[in-house]
Amino acid sequence: MSDLVKTIADVEFGAELPAFQPDTGLDNVKRFGKHVGWDSPRFTDHEAARKEGFPAALVPGVMSQGYLGAMIHRWAPAAEIVEIDTVFRAPVLVDQPHSVVGVVTDVDEDTGTAEIDITITNAAQETRVFGTAKVRLPTG
Repeated sequence: MSDLVKTIADVEFGAELPAFQPDTGLDNVKRFGKHVGWDSPRFTDHEAARKEGFPAALVPGVMSQGYLGAMIHRWAPAAEIVEIDTVFRAPVLVDQPHSVVGVVTDVDEDTGTAEIDITITNAAQETRVFGTAKVRLPTG
């Protein structure tokens, strides 16, 4: 299978999606927060986040979900993301390296859908966010 998926026939059960290292830098998170109206200090200032009891500024959860969607679209640009269901086990921290990975866990060629287990881990390989995504792809 090529790294680029175009149709449901290209999807293989058990295939690993190419890993994605998102930009969790403070400037990127600030820019995101400004555009969505989430410029709370817990997301934009490490010291302010520490005062709230966090180890550092946090990447907003919806931004983490965006990273998961970005990984899927890098793998299959034509995919329609039907749903993403996530569990936030621990915060994704700003200015820390993270990796976004996925593995295909179900393929239904009749409906043109696939399910993918999705995970965000930090440099210590600790799972921060995990879940599943269901995508629909062209059938031909």
